[in-house]
Amino acid sequence: MYSFPSLPLFIRLFNFFNSFVLVLLLLTANLWLIFKFTVSLANKSDELNMKKITIAIDGFSSCGKSTMAKDLAREVGYIYIDSGAMYRAVTLYSIENGIFNGDVIDTEKLKKEIKNIRISFQLNKETGRPDTYLNGVNVENKIRSMEVSSKVSPISTLDFVREEMVAQQQAMGKEKGIVMDGRDIGTTVFPDAELKIFVTATPEIRAQRRYDELKAKGQEASFDEILENVKQRDYIDQNREVSPLRKAEDALLLDNTDLSIEEQKKWLFEQFNKVSK
Repeated sequence: MYSFPSLPLFIRLFNFFNSFVLVLLLLTANLWLIFKFTVSLANKSDELNMKKITIAIDGFSSCGKSTMAKDLAREVGYIYIDSGAMYRAVTLYSIENGIFNGDVIDTEKLKKEIKNIRISFQLNKETGRPDTYLNGVNVENKIRSMEVSSKVSPISTLDFVREEMVAQQQAMGKEKGIVMDGRDIGTTVFPDAELKIFVTATPEIRAQRRYDELKAKGQEASFDEILENVKQRDYIDQNREVSPLRKAEDALLLDNTDLSIEEQKKWLFEQFNKVSK
């Protein structure tokens, strides 16, 4: 009977080595998958152990409250609600629907229409941040105009406007896991918020930030006009009868006049981690 000659030794060794390497690669790949799965479970466990809280950020205009609230919400996986944008949306609605006669507000007309003003937020996939919608229409850019800025404070002082906005805000935040910024979030909207922050900076610094923001968007702007507007808004916000701007007793004070964005972010995450664990 004919028998096949055995393979040379070096070929058998080569085949054995290839098989060994293949087994080693498969074993390494499986170990890597097991490691990734274990890390994923550990991270998920940390997330489950970290309780959801409500974060209220209040403070003066143009302090960067919205930016810090958006960044914090995105990093920790929370929902961001821009309460200031809601009042700006009501102001825009009033401008576009003849409720303003110069600087005079037709309060009776606005009172009749306030229940028809629905404000929502939808994620902008390009910016990764939520845009403001007024009755289903994206108004994110319109509500940042100087005209809206100059008229928003008188609108926000109206008790029936604030009542409706607070109701909409509280409905949005029932399940916690939210970050909201404004003027009275920690004192009126969510007085039981686990983390409250009050933000301030000098009027000049805030005016410069607002000026830079408008110029970056290609809008005409006057620094002196913006500074005067900032000071007027400060006075109105602090002296209005309904929910005046003030620091909640249990709020942490953040003066970001001389802070960089990175320093501010670091401070915010430190406070969040202290409260949420």
